[in-house]
Amino acid sequence: MLMIRLSRVGRKNDPSFRVVVVDSKKKTKTGNYLENVGSYDSRSDRIDLKPERIKHWIAHGAQTSDTVHNLLVSQKIIDAKKINVLPSYAKAMEDKSTQTPAGEKAPIQAEVGAEVPEEATPAQEVDNAVAEDTPTQ
Repeated sequence: MLMIRLSRVGRKNDPSFRVVVVDSKKKTKTGNYLENVGSYDSRSDRIDLKPERIKHWIAHGAQTSDTVHNLLVSQKIIDAKKINVLPSYAKAMEDKSTQTPAGEKAPIQAEVGAEVPEEATPAQEVDNAVAEDTPTQ
């Protein structure tokens, strides 16, 4: 299966990327890509793409990576919604927003504490039995 994805080029701490069409099982660093269809500089947000070649490869069955998909949507080459490429971060932010403030008790915790019956305390019965059987000095 063909993929349109990013291949990192550039110096250390100065990343820039080529947008390449490559077989999904091959690495992009080897240079064995079928076609270079653009470039992307993440530090200066410079995006140079070949829209007609990208549409050609998509028409021939090439899939896009999530990041390349979002680049194509932002450049209006394809009409679709952006894909969340950091789902774990978004989920963590959502969990933070749904938590209750520290001053208030969560209603679930209050209900759990109220449901414990007072008569069923087997730990106290076991402790009493052990205390009666032990010899005193």
